[in-house]
Amino acid sequence: MTAKTHKRSFGRKLWLQRGLILMSVPLLLHRILFSYVPLAGWTIAFQDFRPRFGLSPIQQILQNEFVGLDNFKRLLDGASIIGERFLLSVRNTIGQSLLTLVLGYVCAITLSLLLNEITKSIPKKIIQNILYLPHFLSWVIVAGLASTALAMPGSGGIINEILMSVGILKEPIHFLANPNSFWNVVAGTHLWKTLGWNTIIYLAAMTTIDPTLYEAAAIDGANRYQKMWHVTLPCIRPTIIILLIMSTGWLLTSGFEIQWFLGNGLNVTHSENIDIFVLRYGIEMNNFGLATAAGIFRTGVSIFLLTMVNFIAGRLGQEKLF
Repeated sequence: MTAKTHKRSFGRKLWLQRGLILMSVPLLLHRILFSYVPLAGWTIAFQDFRPRFGLSPIQQILQNEFVGLDNFKRLLDGASIIGERFLLSVRNTIGQSLLTLVLGYVCAITLSLLLNEITKSIPKKIIQNILYLPHFLSWVIVAGLASTALAMPGSGGIINEILMSVGILKEPIHFLANPNSFWNVVAGTHLWKTLGWNTIIYLAAMTTIDPTLYEAAAIDGANRYQKMWHVTLPCIRPTIIILLIMSTGWLLTSGFEIQWFLGNGLNVTHSENIDIFVLRYGIEMNNFGLATAAGIFRTGVSIFLLTMVNFIAGRLGQEKLF
């Protein structure tokens, strides 16, 4: 095919799909306006930025002093207070994200397998609706419920009461006053809120499985659990891998609301993540260059992790995101 013929063929495809292209224009403009244009603000990370009233955004950027990589050096200098707090926030962010990711994936896949085994539609729909409800609650409400549930028994702490009644605890624990428990609180709260909702995509993937595979497994003498392990899981493995790759891009984003609402001076060493660091040591202290540098650091590391996990998945012969 010559270049001229190829050009005509491409132009014909554009014309035939003109309706879809026109519908995508608003979304494309929205993405450019709110995702790519703000990248010009990354210049602030290389400046000693001080807001000046009466100037346009471009003038604000051009009239501030450039300091090179000083803001990044301050972030990564473990000998300084700012650097120490930032590295601590990175540790907390990764710890909270990894625990949430592992717990969420294992529980969501397990629950999806169990829901898929329910054959009667009415009980299945009732259970699914109950599981989906927490997803629609705001984090403010979730934090309030978690704070009450994790309190001491005399203050409505149902978690302590349950653990003591089954013999796991001998004495009640003030979870929010114990820094070593905070990562578990974050992971457990995320699990309660998102577990039901996260099963939707796995259940959708299970509907595409060929029923004859289950019939063949039954002929070979497989029971229901063996069908889950040898038929269902292998068939939804591409979906699991793709979602896992996408999730690695969010390892440095463990959230903000639950850490902010449940964090206090007693658990700050384990509750302060990157988002809270940016707010406390960046925006509140007028260190806008430092806050922007922290955001760039997180974005750069997230892109690196996403690329590496995607590459490893490809080398292992699994599904790739790109």
